[in-house]
Amino acid sequence: MKVADKKEPALKQIMRDYFLDLDQAAKDPARKVAWCTSVGPAEILRAMGFEVFFPENHGAMLGATRLCMDTIPVANAAGYSPEICSYLTSDIGAFMKNITPLTKAYGIESIPKPDVLVYNTNQCKDVMHWFEYYAKQFNAPIFGIHPPTHLPQVSEAHIEDVVEQFEHLIAFVESIMGTKMDPTKLNRTVTLSKQATDLWAKVLDTAMAKPSPLTFFDATIYMGPIVVLRGTQIAKDYYQSLLKELKQKANNKQAAIKDENKRIYWEGMPIWGRLRAVSDLFKRNNVCVVASTYCNSWIFNDFNPQDSLASMAKAYLQIFINRNDGYKQSYIEKLVNDFSIDGVIFHAAKTCPNNSNSYYNLPKSLRKKGIPTVSIEGDLCDLRCYSDEQSVTVIEAFVETL
Repeated sequence: MKVADKKEPALKQIMRDYFLDLDQAAKDPARKVAWCTSVGPAEILRAMGFEVFFPENHGAMLGATRLCMDTIPVANAAGYSPEICSYLTSDIGAFMKNITPLTKAYGIESIPKPDVLVYNTNQCKDVMHWFEYYAKQFNAPIFGIHPPTHLPQVSEAHIEDVVEQFEHLIAFVESIMGTKMDPTKLNRTVTLSKQATDLWAKVLDTAMAKPSPLTFFDATIYMGPIVVLRGTQIAKDYYQSLLKELKQKANNKQAAIKDENKRIYWEGMPIWGRLRAVSDLFKRNNVCVVASTYCNSWIFNDFNPQDSLASMAKAYLQIFINRNDGYKQSYIEKLVNDFSIDGVIFHAAKTCPNNSNSYYNLPKSLRKKGIPTVSIEGDLCDLRCYSDEQSVTVIEAFVETL
């Protein structure tokens, strides 16, 4: 039996339980809900006792279900440009229409009301505007982490800057919860995050096997708990089980792609509304997308419960999207070698320039190193920016040259 078949029910139940519990927490005066950006300090919020909601995850759900095509125009009409993050416009448009994919999936009427909103601009500044909108709508307190960005290297000064901001955040949320941070709880939460993220890295590393037991498209589904349940025993247990099964598949030479003959690196965001179609395109051509920038974004090697705040600061500063082009090139070159990759496909997402790396000569720089590359145009949510026909033509032509 395929891993996806065995793990899907467990994963579906994990995600169902997570969202239903959030819904209950939002309705319970004794519990509090914090909104957090996807690579924000969720560990601090969990250790303080908040249930944590991630709007970017909700944006991805709007994209995957294609509800976004009804909600983006609503946000555009309200003054939000079609050029900005389509997670933002999908989500704010959905709020304006009072709809959510959580209703069909789990019977949940609305997104959970926040008691506090916490964002981190290590990925982009759009999250600041996004969270500020909701802070006004819900009349809720908001706190932003503003770290140094686009770094060639992460220095002690950078880390100290973010640690100081984390300390201010802790004092801020302590006033909301009416209790002090328990350092033991924070260290325990960071320990669980470290364990889960290490397991997630090992899950993705199983794709080094030939043939690979999983694809990038599988990983975009498997990644749910590392995004929304980081810092919990649930995430750790899930990835322990998944890793065991993927290792067994790799040992048994069970291929995610039958007759795998080419291996690709996907650089950039998923195209959520065409995930199945793009996956099938590679499958038809016996091509396995074995590694990606996106799924690796939740590998935080630097977490250390012996020095929780400093290690969190370093981990959240080190993320790929927050680094300069020299670092990004070296990073991709290493993965191309580690995963025996034949070529790199860059997804230039129209509304996500911060996570589109084809604009500043990186593809050409890689080609000079002997790594074939090609770029396709699209978007994470807004399918008006994506052409099936053009992408099929470009990808199939590229594969034929490898």
